[in-house]
Amino acid sequence: MVVKELREPRDFLNAAEPLLLADEARNNLVLGIAGTLRDHPGVYDERRLWIVLDGRGRVAAAALQTPPYNLVLAGPASEDALEALIDGLHRASVELPGVTAAVPEALAFATRWGARRNVRARRRMAQRIHRLEALRQVEGVAGHARHATETDRALVVEWVAAFAAEVAREDAPAHEAERVVDAGLRRGAGGFTIWEDDGAPVSLAGWGGRTPNGVRIGPVYTPPAHRRRGYGSAVTAAVTAEQLASGRTFCFLYTDQANPTSNRIYASLGYEPVCDAVDVAFDAP
Repeated sequence: MVVKELREPRDFLNAAEPLLLADEARNNLVLGIAGTLRDHPGVYDERRLWIVLDGRGRVAAAALQTPPYNLVLAGPASEDALEALIDGLHRASVELPGVTAAVPEALAFATRWGARRNVRARRRMAQRIHRLEALRQVEGVAGHARHATETDRALVVEWVAAFAAEVAREDAPAHEAERVVDAGLRRGAGGFTIWEDDGAPVSLAGWGGRTPNGVRIGPVYTPPAHRRRGYGSAVTAAVTAEQLASGRTFCFLYTDQANPTSNRIYASLGYEPVCDAVDVAFDAP
């Protein structure tokens, strides 16, 4: 097998889409980030893109990284393809802070990379990928949804940063919330919807990472003082409905497996589990 590093996101997607679209929900993060790199090149400062070609010239594995963030790995076609990717990255002296992917490929990569590079693989978050095609509407929640605009930027940055802190995103640099917000509000790579009640903002949901047929919903954040009133469900439903109405066939979202409340809320809207995923950090031994 041959490992190739590509420079252009368009070339990466053209080559890797047959592999990625074989399970679009599982591979939504690779598809979404690559699509953002192609369509909104200013969102990330750096990029690295890899594919693995099998003996017939077909893409059997794909991965990308937007330093300083984790490697994001697609579901490989075979164990041999995953091993070839690891060999190629090792030979190229690639330094990785961690890996984010579905299970079991994330754990297989982490175990082998840890042995190859003499680093310790540490699970930071156990997640679950969900997919929705038909939304169950939310009723009886006070307030209404509206799009966030530039005038909301400070509040959205504050809430996105609070969300990251709450889910222990220890790899997020101080400016990460601003990058995420500006990608949506200023670069068109996503967007945010605010739920208001009695004229005051009480919850937030974002969207981004478009794939050929879907879009990722998140982050979703409600400040502690406004929780247990249905605002998070209502704003998530509003964003989901808008994305489906815009022509998306389905929506994806990630949940923290340690948070049964959010998993229950999203299930009530019609989101169904696709697979587990994990965020793994690589630490010095």
